[in-house]
This record gives sequence, C-alpha cells and structure tokens, in this order.
Amino acid sequence: MTDTTLSKPPQPARNYRWIGIAAAVVLVGAMAFDTTIVQIGSERDVQVQKFSPEAYGAEQFPIIKQSVETRAVDAVELSTAIAADKKAASEKYGVATSVGPVLPVKFTGVVGERKANYNVVAVEGLPAELTVRVQTGPALNGTDLRDATGQIEFGQFKNQIEYQDAGSAINNEVKKVVLGGIDPAALSGKTVTVIGVFKLVNPKSWIVIPVRLDVQ
Repeated sequence: MTDTTLSKPPQPARNYRWIGIAAAVVLVGAMAFDTTIVQIGSERDVQVQKFSPEAYGAEQFPIIKQSVETRAVDAVELSTAIAADKKAASEKYGVATSVGPVLPVKFTGVVGERKANYNVVAVEGLPAELTVRVQTGPALNGTDLRDATGQIEFGQFKNQIEYQDAGSAINNEVKKVVLGGIDPAALSGKTVTVIGVFKLVNPKSWIVIPVRLDVQ
C-alpha cells in the first residue's frame, strides 16, 4: 500500500458532507416558499411599514364608545362608592393604569363656566366639594379613552410614539363624532347629558372626556 492510498479521506465522511449540503438546500427552499416578497413602495409595503393613526382611531372609537356606554355608572352612585372605598370602587368599575384607574360615568347636569378646554357641569346629588369638568375642546388631553377598555396595550405597537399617536387619534374621533356639531362657548346655562370616562387621580376633581354629549 502506497502513501497516496493512505492519505485518501474515508468515503463515509464525503457522504455526510453531501447530505449536509442537501439538507441546507431543502431548508433554503422551504424558507423561500414561505416568504412573501413585498416590493418597496407598494401598497403592501405601506400597510406593513406605516401605522395610520387616523385609520386606527376611526376603527377603535366605536368599540370604545360601546364599551363605555355599556359600563357607565351613574355619577352619584360612583361618587358614593369612591367615598366609601376608593380602591374597591376602582376595582369594581374601573380599568387599572399605571397612573390611576379609568372609570366610566354618566350624568345629567347644568353647564356652568367654561375655562380653557373644559366646561364645568353641576350635577345634582354630588358633593359640593366635587367638581366635574367635561373636556369640550378644541384640545382634548390625556389617554383616558385609549386606556378605558383595557384592550389596547403598548405591546401592540412598534414604539412609544405609535402608542401615543393611537391615543391622540381616538381623541380626534371625539372631536369629529361627539363634539363636531357643538359650540362649547354656547353651552353655559344649558342642560347636558354626558357619558364618558375620567382617570381617578383626585377624587374631588373629575375631568371627563365624553363619548356622548347630548344638549337639551
């Protein structure tokens, strides 16, 4: 037997190498079969890459509105429950957030003074020390409506900017759908029925963003 013969690699090692190459080819083929090619700039690319706050707000507001209207608690009943046990009332009626619970409420009252983006509403039966303000625009602040159902979470969005934009877009739907035909400067002295939500931070100050506001 010569040195040349002894230096040849064993045949099984060569077979294993070809088996590995074949497996890699099959894997790449399977990945290609399962991959959807999206052309840059195409409609599909825009849908995948770009979040539309306007579309999101228009889609989500009716869902939120229905949830709030279904769960809304009479303001006097809610105030009494909060005064008796704030924690228990929050757990029973509200949706927890990192800042405070968001509570759904409904009431009828007489509109008083207007200041900044709010109208004060006097509701019969509420404690004298409790002030109820309704956000009537033009600016609507906070993310109370975004957080009102507990179904919209940060993990559903790409980043914090999209999460904030979602809240703003839902508020913008309130401007169009709820407040679009109302002149807040002309509400003083009128009776209104409101359904909305507020974040319970100060039990003596409710700042309500409405999902429904009817002027009598």
